[in-house]
Amino acid sequence: MDIAKSPAARRPFWKRHRLALAAAAGLALCGVAALWNLGQAMPSVARTQVWIDDARRGPMQVEIRASGTLVPKDIRWITAGTTATVQQVVVLPGARVEPDTVVLRLFNPAAAANLGKAEAALAGAEADVAAKRTALTSELLDHESTLAEAESTFRINQMKADASVLGEQKGVISRLEARQATITADQNRQLLEIQRKRFAAFRQNVQAQIRASEAQRDGARSALEIARQEAASLVVVAGISGILQQVVAEPGQQVAAGANLARVARPEALLARLSVPEVQAKDLVLGLPVNIDTHNGVVEGRIGRIDPAVRDGSVAIDVELASKLPPGARPDLSVDGRIVLGLQKDVVSIGRPPLAAPNSVSSLFVLPAGADVARRTSVTYGAASSDRIAVLAGLRNGDRVILSDTSQWNQFEALRIR
Repeated sequence: MDIAKSPAARRPFWKRHRLALAAAAGLALCGVAALWNLGQAMPSVARTQVWIDDARRGPMQVEIRASGTLVPKDIRWITAGTTATVQQVVVLPGARVEPDTVVLRLFNPAAAANLGKAEAALAGAEADVAAKRTALTSELLDHESTLAEAESTFRINQMKADASVLGEQKGVISRLEARQATITADQNRQLLEIQRKRFAAFRQNVQAQIRASEAQRDGARSALEIARQEAASLVVVAGISGILQQVVAEPGQQVAAGANLARVARPEALLARLSVPEVQAKDLVLGLPVNIDTHNGVVEGRIGRIDPAVRDGSVAIDVELASKLPPGARPDLSVDGRIVLGLQKDVVSIGRPPLAAPNSVSSLFVLPAGADVARRTSVTYGAASSDRIAVLAGLRNGDRVILSDTSQWNQFEALRIR
């Protein structure tokens, strides 16, 4: 006989057991996720692929490493004295030169022409001065003669006037004649005074005209000196004793006045010029000790100059060397410097990890002794040196730390070391 089914029994199986199926699916997903996370929870790395260092307690020298070159203290750039064309390079870089050693020869036809014009102008100016002095001297003599004539005329008329006054008193000469003689003498006196003033004025004018002519002559002489210097500058000399380091001009090249042509340096006196990263330059002060490694020996020195500007992300410093450089040291030699900032006497320090900054907080994987699992630990840094950094908190003496870049495992708290 047929058995009547309830409405629930007539529903599909998945509808009647959907809660159980959902629970089973959830458990399955959780199991898969657990298995996945179990595989990802502890990544592993070969011991030979990471840098492991020991935390050590003791003194740590705080220093900055920088690279640079040796540069001469005394450098002279030879410049072009006038616009010209390079005709010949006489001495090549590397040769020892003296102050009168010819380095280059230049060519400029206008310089020779200007020299000839300047010489002719000076000769003309000197002739003008001589002619002017002769002419003015002649005129001065004429004025002097006129003055002498005026003086003699006055004296004669004065004597006549005196005689006329005496003759009038004795009744020999009339009053009118005596008065006329006196007026004539007074007139001659006034003419004499005028002539004296005219003579003095002309004498001053003579001096002024001669000075003006001499000034024109001096101008011509200065122009000649400049023309001579321009002509002489076509033969370029070293100017100082030293080594010719560089010649920047080539035969046939047109150079302007003031353009650099060559560089001469004294190789006996050198200093080290280092480039310090700008983030570390804040700790630099004058006088700090520096060890310069020339790759053939180490020389001690001190900071003598700090560039006030930042160029290309670094600050240039000059190190004055306190001892003699080893053999083979020469300008432009690459050197490495260790700038000593100070000494931390009793600190825990480790090798400096990548991107570790002074006075910051980071995390490192710490590997216990004899274990193969490193655990992430928060570390507080202190002062930093070029290759080591002090640890203020998070590590103890003897802890083993992974210093390699572990950014690929930032989401994990443990790392297995194979």
